[in-house]
Amino acid sequence: MKLMITPETPEDKSAIYSLNAAAFEQENESRLIDLLRDSEHFIPGLSLVARADTGVVGHILFTKLTIAGPEGVIYNTLALAPMAVLPSLQQSGIGSQLIREGLKRAAELGYGSVIVLGHPKYYPKFGFVPASRWGIRTTYEVPDEAFMAIELKPGALEGRAGTVIYSREFDEV
Repeated sequence: MKLMITPETPEDKSAIYSLNAAAFEQENESRLIDLLRDSEHFIPGLSLVARADTGVVGHILFTKLTIAGPEGVIYNTLALAPMAVLPSLQQSGIGSQLIREGLKRAAELGYGSVIVLGHPKYYPKFGFVPASRWGIRTTYEVPDEAFMAIELKPGALEGRAGTVIYSREFDEV
């Protein structure tokens, strides 16, 4: 299947909503995307869709995220959340293409790192490792191996220990 990965357009909003609802079998991720799209954390060039002849078949979103370090120091990073592929096309490589392209575009835009809360057997193949490697943690109760980070620029997370502060939109769904 020939895919084209591009930034979302306003016309893609309903397809993105439906795609995420189908992929996650609920609407929480779809509502999260809508909330993030209307927030200061949204980066238009990092909400990407995978298009096939049939339309939008995949979506990935990267948004601004902060790490609260010691003594009130704040470090900037990105959150990868959510990423979805139409259920009938899952495990066909679309998600991998979206992740690789998204990481590439994030680096091109000057971002140094990305945080993901995801499947510990899936994301490491893209270079993600437990965020605890840099002393980065989350307030969510999740297994260490599921809370991961990747440096897009070597050394971007060195000395950036702290707690990831997800935007309020993540808590609203």
